[in-house]
Amino acid sequence: MTHQPLAEVFGFPVDDFSEQAVQHRQHRLCPYHNRIAQCTKDKANDPLGVCSVFDTRGNIAITCPVRLRQNWLVEQDAAKFFFPETSHWAALSEIQLNDEHGISAGNIDLALVAYDEQGQIIDFGSLEIQAVYVSGNVRQPFEHYMNNPHSYLETPPTLPNRPRPDYLSSSRKRLVPQLLYKGSILKAWGKKQAVALHSEFYKTLPAFPEVEPEEADMVWLIYDLGSSSEGDQYQLKLSRSVFTLFKPALDRIITPDLGRIEDFLSRLQKRLHGKLEGNDLA
Repeated sequence: MTHQPLAEVFGFPVDDFSEQAVQHRQHRLCPYHNRIAQCTKDKANDPLGVCSVFDTRGNIAITCPVRLRQNWLVEQDAAKFFFPETSHWAALSEIQLNDEHGISAGNIDLALVAYDEQGQIIDFGSLEIQAVYVSGNVRQPFEHYMNNPHSYLETPPTLPNRPRPDYLSSSRKRLVPQLLYKGSILKAWGKKQAVALHSEFYKTLPAFPEVEPEEADMVWLIYDLGSSSEGDQYQLKLSRSVFTLFKPALDRIITPDLGRIEDFLSRLQKRLHGKLEGNDLA
C-alpha cells in the first residue's frame, strides 16, 4: 500500500474495516494508552489520528510517541534494564526535571520507579519515547481518508507535498536536545536511561560503541511493527536492545562526520560559476 502514505489511523491499518477499527475512527479513539480515551495529537478537538506512515520505500515510520506504548511493552523492557527482576515498579508520566537553579530542563516522558513494601521509592530510571517528525502535509491525506476511507484507498489522492519521515529534524531538534539537557542531569545523578524508537529511525543515527548490559548506563530499545496478515492490527515488537554508555553515545550523536573540504569547495565553485554566468540568482 505504498502508493499512499498512511499506515495507521487511530490505531489500525487504513485497510482494516473491522468493527473495532471503524469504531476507533468514528470516535477518534486511541488504543495505545493515551492520557484519555481519545487521540489528542495536534488538536484535542480535531486530532490528527495518524499513528504511522509509509516512507517512499514502503517501510513504516512511527510518527506518534503514544503508538510506542502498545501493550506496555516499552515500560517492561526498560524496567528489565533499570531494576532487578523481582522489583515492584510503576511508570509515572511527564515528570518535570529541573536543573540546579530550579529551571526546567523539560519533562521526562516516563519515570520508572522501583519501590519497597511501604511504597517508598528506592530507585528510578528515565524512559524517553521518540517518534519521528513528518515533513510535508500529513493532514491533507488524513482528511481525505476520514471523509471516505474506501474511496481513498481505491483512488488515493494526488499528493504534491507527500508526507514523509524527517529523521534529520527528529534527531537534531528533538533527540539531541533531550540527551543534552535531561540526559546530562540524569547521568550526573547516576541514573540509568532508556530511549525507545523504531528501527528505521535508529538506522539513521551513527553507530554507538556498545558495552555489555551490566556495564551500560543507557539502552536503546528498538522496535518494529509487524502483523500476521493484511488488515490485522500491527503489533509492536522489540527488534533489538543496544547497550551503551551515556557519554560516548552522546558524543557520537552530536559530533558530525567531518566530510571533505574538497567536496564542499567543488560545490562552491559550481555555484560561483553559475552566478557569474547568470544561471544562479541565489
